[in-house]
Amino acid sequence: MSHIKKVSVTSGVFWVGIQEADVYILCGCPADVVKHLRKMGLIRSVEVNNVTCEIGPNAILLSDVAVQNGRFANLAEFPVLQMLYRQGTIIPGHPNNTGIKPIIMGNRPQVEAQLKYIYRGNYGLISEEELMAAGMTGEQAHEMMQMKLKFSFGKIRQTEELINTCIVDDQPVEIRNEVFIRKTGFNKYEISYKNETMPVDMNLKPNQVYESPFSLGFHQLRPEFFAIVHSGEGDGWDINRPCMASVIMFQGKIYLLDAGPNIDYSLRALGIDISEVEGIFHTHAHDDHFAGLPTLMRSDHRLKYYATSLVRHSVSKKLAALMNMEESRFDDYFDVHDLDFNQWNDINGLDVMPIFSPHPVETNIFIFRAFWEDGYKTYAHFADIASMKVLREMISVDGKQPGISKEMYERVKADYMTPVHLKKIDIGGALIHGDAEDFKDDTTEKIILSHTSMMLTQRQKEIGSEAPFGMIDIMIPAHQDYLRQYAMNYLRTYFPNVNKSELHILTNCVVVSFNAGSILLKKDKTTDHVYLVLTGSVEFIDGSFEIQHSLSTGSMIGELSALKKIPVTETYRATSYIHVLQIPASLYAMFVQRNALSDSIEYMSRSRSFLQKTWLFGTNVSHPVQNRIIRGMEPFTYHEGSPIPVSDSFGLFLVEEGSLQVYSENHVIEMLGPGDFCGEDTVILQIPSCFQAKATRTSKIFFIPENVLYQIPIIHWKLLETFEKRMGILVDHLLDKDYSLTTF
Repeated sequence: MSHIKKVSVTSGVFWVGIQEADVYILCGCPADVVKHLRKMGLIRSVEVNNVTCEIGPNAILLSDVAVQNGRFANLAEFPVLQMLYRQGTIIPGHPNNTGIKPIIMGNRPQVEAQLKYIYRGNYGLISEEELMAAGMTGEQAHEMMQMKLKFSFGKIRQTEELINTCIVDDQPVEIRNEVFIRKTGFNKYEISYKNETMPVDMNLKPNQVYESPFSLGFHQLRPEFFAIVHSGEGDGWDINRPCMASVIMFQGKIYLLDAGPNIDYSLRALGIDISEVEGIFHTHAHDDHFAGLPTLMRSDHRLKYYATSLVRHSVSKKLAALMNMEESRFDDYFDVHDLDFNQWNDINGLDVMPIFSPHPVETNIFIFRAFWEDGYKTYAHFADIASMKVLREMISVDGKQPGISKEMYERVKADYMTPVHLKKIDIGGALIHGDAEDFKDDTTEKIILSHTSMMLTQRQKEIGSEAPFGMIDIMIPAHQDYLRQYAMNYLRTYFPNVNKSELHILTNCVVVSFNAGSILLKKDKTTDHVYLVLTGSVEFIDGSFEIQHSLSTGSMIGELSALKKIPVTETYRATSYIHVLQIPASLYAMFVQRNALSDSIEYMSRSRSFLQKTWLFGTNVSHPVQNRIIRGMEPFTYHEGSPIPVSDSFGLFLVEEGSLQVYSENHVIEMLGPGDFCGEDTVILQIPSCFQAKATRTSKIFFIPENVLYQIPIIHWKLLETFEKRMGILVDHLLDKDYSLTTF
C-alpha cells in the first residue's frame, strides 16, 4: 500500500498527502488555489468535536521563483488564512488549535518574501510613523492604529508567530513526523516517507498558465458614455464566481475597480484586452482585490493607478515584499495618481470621491459621478466594509483602548448610507465584512449585493439585487461612435506623417465583430482585407514552430498578404468577442500608393513578424509599441567565438539568427537561439550585467537600447522573470548543485 498520494490540482500545482503522518502539502500556490482545492474536495467542511470547520493543507511548498509565465506563483495569503481561521489552528479553544503551526517551505528568498507579504496582507501599514508617511496627521494615525489593534485582537504579530518555516536544499530536511523533503532541480523536489519517495515538478511549460477555477461565458460589450459592468460578485472562497469587482466605462475609456485573481480571464470573457484599460481604482491590498496586479503590469503601457496615498503606500509595500523589489519600483509599472479623501477628484470629467472604510488594512471605498441632463448620475462601490454591529462593538469610550471613537462610527455609518443611483455593497459578514441588513433603509435606487460565496437569503433578496457576470448598468448612454475614434487613434500611431483627411478614408470602412473562437485569417491563405483590431484579443498561431501569442488592440493583421497577394504565414483567431475595422485590400493598396508608404510598411511588417514570434515581444505588446521598438533597434553581426559586449552596454541583445552562450564564473547558464535575448539585468537594474555571452556561430543580433524599452511594463516584467531564473541557476552552480547544465 502506498503511503504517499499525489494529486494534480492545476497546471504546476500538486497536492501531496501522507495520511499516516498527518502531513498534507500544497505544492505551489498561485492565485485562487484555495478555490481549486475546494472544487476537488481537498478543502471541505467537517465536524471535529461538535465544531464545524474545514480540513485542508497544513504545509505549503513554494515555487523557486515568484513569477512563472507572467503570473504570481506564490500567493500564500489565502491558503494561510484557510489554515489559521477556517481550519481553526489559531482560534483559541478550537479543537484544531493543538499548538502545531502550518509550515511554509521552499528556498530562502521565496520563504522570506512570503513572510513579509503575508505580514503586509494581514496588517498593511504597521505603525503610526508609516501612516503619517502616507499623509495622515498624527491624530489620524493614532486613531487608525487603535482601530487596527482592535481588528488584530490587540497585537500586531510577526508572521513567524503564526506559521513555521522550512528552508529546503538538496539535502533531506524533515517536515514533521518523519516526512522529508529535498530539492532535486530547479523547481523540482522529492518528498519521502519511510521507504517511499514522490517527485514534484512545479515548472510550467512555455505557453502554460495557471488555470481559472471557474468558467465564464463570452460577452460582447460596446463602449458607453458612463456604464458599470459587473465583473465579479464573489469572494476569495467562491468557487463559481470572480471576486467582487466592477468595470467602469466612461467616455469610451475603460477603468477597473480592483484587480482580483484571474482578472485576465474575466477581461477576456468580457471582450476587453488589457491594452484597452486606461487605469485602475483600487480599494485595498487583500489578495482577492490585489492578486490581479501582475496582469495589469503585463500591459505595454503604464496603467493609471488611482487610490488615496494611504492605500497606495499599503499596496506598494505588499507588492514590494512579494516581488522582493524596492517599493519605489511601483512607479515603473503604474502611472500613480493619488486621490484626496472625501473630495471630488476630477479624472478627465469623471468625478470620484474616496471614502475611508474601517478594515484591517488601509481601505478606501469609492463614489463616482458623471454630469448629465438631469444632474449627476452616481455609482458607489463599497468593498470592503464592516457591519454596523461589529463597528458598534469596536467603540472605545475613553479612546485609550484599541477600537474606534463614537465619532468615527457615526461618520462611517453616514458615509455608508449615502444615497446614489447604483450601489454595490460587500455583504460578506463576520468580523471584517458587511451586512445587507444595514442597508434595509438605504434610499439608493438600486443596490447590488456582493462579496459573498453564500446563496442570498430571502431577507437579503428583499434588500438588494444580484448581478450575474457581465451584466451592465448603463448610467448615461453613448450617442457617438467610440470605435471609430479608437480606429483614428491607432491609425495615427501607424502613419504619424499622413494627413488626417487621408486617414479618414480608412476610418470610413465598416466595423465588424467576430465571435470568440472565430478565425480571421488562416495560415497559407491570402486575404482580401486588412483588419485593425479595435477591441478584444486575437491570438496568432504557427503550429509548425509551436508559437502561440496574443495580439493587443491596435494591431494590424494581414497587411503584406493584402498588399502583395501572398499567403499569411500564421493563423489569426479571436480569443474573445472582438471589433475590427475591416479595410478592403484594394482600398488599402491605393492608400499606401497615394502616401508612398510601401517600403516602410514592408520593413515594419516583416520586423513585427519577427518580434511577434519571440516570447519577449510577442504577447500583449501592441503593434504601435512594436513599431517604436523596431525604430530603435540596431543590427550587428558577431562571428563564432566573438564576445557579446553585454557587460559594457545598457540594453538587450536579441538573437535574429545564430546562437549565443550565456555564462558566468565559467558556468554555462543558457544557450540562446533566434528570438532569445540577454542583457536583461542592465535594463531592469541599471547595472553592468552579471553574465557574459559569446557567439557559438556567426549570428545576427539586434541591440535594443534601454531607453527604447522604457515604460513598457510587460517587457520589464518578463525581463525580471528571466533574470530571476538565470540567477537561480547561477547560484545553484556556485553551490555545486549542477542539476542540468554543464560547466566549461
